[in-house]
Amino acid sequence: MITVTEATATAGALKRLSDEGVSIWLDDLSRGRIESGNLAELVATKHVMGVTTNPSIFQAAIGSGKGYEEQLTDLATRGVTVDEAVRMMTTADVRAAADVLRPVYDATGGRDGRVSIEVDPRLAHETQATIAEAKQLAWLVDRPNVMIKIPATKAGLPAITEVIGLGISVNVTLIFSLERYREVMDAYLAGLEKAAKKGLDLSTIHSVASFFVSRVDSEIDKRLTVLATDTALALKGRAALANARLAYEAYEEVFSGERWNSLGGARANKQRPLWASTGVKDPAYKDTLYVDDLVAPGTVNTMPEATLNATADHGRITGDTVTGGYAQARADLAAVEALGISYDEVVQQLEDEGVAKFEVAWQDLLDAVTKSLNSKGVDAE
Repeated sequence: MITVTEATATAGALKRLSDEGVSIWLDDLSRGRIESGNLAELVATKHVMGVTTNPSIFQAAIGSGKGYEEQLTDLATRGVTVDEAVRMMTTADVRAAADVLRPVYDATGGRDGRVSIEVDPRLAHETQATIAEAKQLAWLVDRPNVMIKIPATKAGLPAITEVIGLGISVNVTLIFSLERYREVMDAYLAGLEKAAKKGLDLSTIHSVASFFVSRVDSEIDKRLTVLATDTALALKGRAALANARLAYEAYEEVFSGERWNSLGGARANKQRPLWASTGVKDPAYKDTLYVDDLVAPGTVNTMPEATLNATADHGRITGDTVTGGYAQARADLAAVEALGISYDEVVQQLEDEGVAKFEVAWQDLLDAVTKSLNSKGVDAE
């Protein structure tokens, strides 16, 4: 375990990352992390400027039961449904985390200090239900620095536009493909245009687009390994970085175009690319790969704590490692395609699996909370 003193001494790489214009967010949350002061400590010593959550994170935190016993007892006594119980616990954690991050939010004019909470993953293919859930979550958390996470499914795109149009800040999640990423940016701009027509203050609306990284390598590397040729094996570990770098190129293009310029003139905020799934899954790769090699101004990198600690300990932040690599990125993805590995098939599979994974985690969480409520003598419906 890294002590406060050690963390302060080894956080040079994290400071350099911040100095390069990358906002460091923590991809984890639990009540124990909040109440122990650990989250505040990470903000103070590790340059953490935001928090992201997802159904898997809450399943791990609440499913363990640690720190939630008193609230579970109260919820059981009230006889609430399991869905209400889960939302009361998750929004309580996000509200408390938002209070911890509020000084960062104030200091950065709302750019950072954000805490994200996701709509029910079972609604990923239902536009109107997603909109209603987003409005409800924003109301329940009731903090200006909350971000509502909406998946970048086809049904999620119009929901993003509507929710942004209401003035609610959004973290768009589960983005894997370059085409879908452009659709996400378009949905955001359309939302800003709706908000402008309503007379809302665009400067108060923020958004990030969570572009997933490591899962792309996991799937494509698996297919390259099956091919087992020298050419195929030489491409392992390159597709995810190439994909993310080309996403940043698209971001630069969209947020320097005419449509954006009129919104920017009205004090709108750019929708920043957020590198998600940055924990390395292949032990053959350096554990800071998706941090060191994805440094670009105006981005967010949300890291699990292990990656945060690894970066603090031995990260190599050498400046911008994105904007000079577009030609090589295109060549790398073209080389993968040339081997018969379909990019479109891979990214669609990853989106489908991502939605399914969060649905399973959410159901596991519901089951765990149902068991806890029933153990207290209440029949959770």
